[in-house]
Amino acid sequence: MKKQVEIFTDGACSGNPGAGGWGAVLRYEEHEKELSGGEANTTNNRMELTAVIQALKALKIPCAVKLTTDSKYIVDSVTKKWVYSWKKRNWIKSDGKQALNIDLWEQLLPLLAKHEVSFIWVKGHAGHPENERCDKLAVAESLKYK
Repeated sequence: MKKQVEIFTDGACSGNPGAGGWGAVLRYEEHEKELSGGEANTTNNRMELTAVIQALKALKIPCAVKLTTDSKYIVDSVTKKWVYSWKKRNWIKSDGKQALNIDLWEQLLPLLAKHEVSFIWVKGHAGHPENERCDKLAVAESLKYK
């Protein structure tokens, strides 16, 4: 049976594009780990994706993951299977435009195949304790690049 892990993620960007940061909290039983990072010139969606990628990369073995994020972009793209359609069409969306953040989606898809990930969307800045914690991590990282 796979280990049950909870992951909480968030991304932040001051300007879009602008200085950005991401934060993640990983929880397994009584153990918790925080991860964070940032970039000087990025977008909010890139930081949201990076948080998820880095959190999943931190798992050493395949796990059953309950991933909580405030990013509709990620949740909808994966759960509604849009990203898989974009990839099949050589990263062209149904409106004929090129998908954004292809480099990050190409990193995320193998991680989603490796782990059993279920996504939970929460409203950002609405008092969800772990989402607020991830936001603080992400904002702190973004300030390093201002």
